[in-house]
Amino acid sequence: MTSKKLVAVGDNCLDAYLTNGLLTVGGNALNVAAQWRRNGWTARYFGAVGEDAEGDMVLSELAGVGLSPDDVERRPGDTAVTLLRDESGERRFLHESFGVGENYMPSPEHYAIIATADWVHLGTNANRDLVRRMVANRVPFSIDVSTAHLALPLGGVPMLFASGPDDVDVPIEPLLSALRAAGASQVALTCGRCGSYFDDGMNDVVHAPATLVDVVDTCGAGDSFIATFLTGFRFGGLSASEALREASIAAAQTCTHLGGFPQRPRPIPDWLPAKYASFIADAQGARP
Repeated sequence: MTSKKLVAVGDNCLDAYLTNGLLTVGGNALNVAAQWRRNGWTARYFGAVGEDAEGDMVLSELAGVGLSPDDVERRPGDTAVTLLRDESGERRFLHESFGVGENYMPSPEHYAIIATADWVHLGTNANRDLVRRMVANRVPFSIDVSTAHLALPLGGVPMLFASGPDDVDVPIEPLLSALRAAGASQVALTCGRCGSYFDDGMNDVVHAPATLVDVVDTCGAGDSFIATFLTGFRFGGLSASEALREASIAAAQTCTHLGGFPQRPRPIPDWLPAKYASFIADAQGARP
């Protein structure tokens, strides 16, 4: 498995859990790369952090799972930060700042590496021009479009991951049809308690049930699903239904700890809530 070259590109962030005063490192693309490394695959992560203390934390944590800080650009400005409150294991977002990683475009040197990978995963809020370039260059890749299903140009994209309805009375077919009509070749939907689905692009849709656990935190569960499904389906010899089941188990395991991959949560430093005090006050004032 280690001979395959896997690359994740895009978002990283600090997730600040204001309820319990803890901080973890995450972001869709970074979480996917971290899970690949934890599972023994050769993986790299390309993204950007600010020239700030938050960036130092991100680089320290990714180095701890075997990813190279040298693949991450440091740019003037702020590192991405998400402020959350925990409500019975579900995240309530108070503020999300994409920082210097917003609309990230890799340097020419990094893109040359990305374009030769066996598989590339683009995180949420991917750069539109990067998507078009990878399609034109026939790079094998996937994108997590989350709930912003049609925000990016999807023509020619090999594989999409999206969040679907978690209500059994809401059909998935309209969403699958819309994503396929937009140009995606294959689509995986994660639908919470309703399980997950995979449309192989040839009118065959398979389903796997959700794996039930006592939830500590849902952060990064979808990213673990993506990392596990891609390696199992693309390189591990698993059928789509088998890969969905393995991915469901991985996602459930991620829900049993804080953060998108196992790490030791850090106490939130005093300066971070002070830096975002106005956003916290506004969100708390708006809370019902």
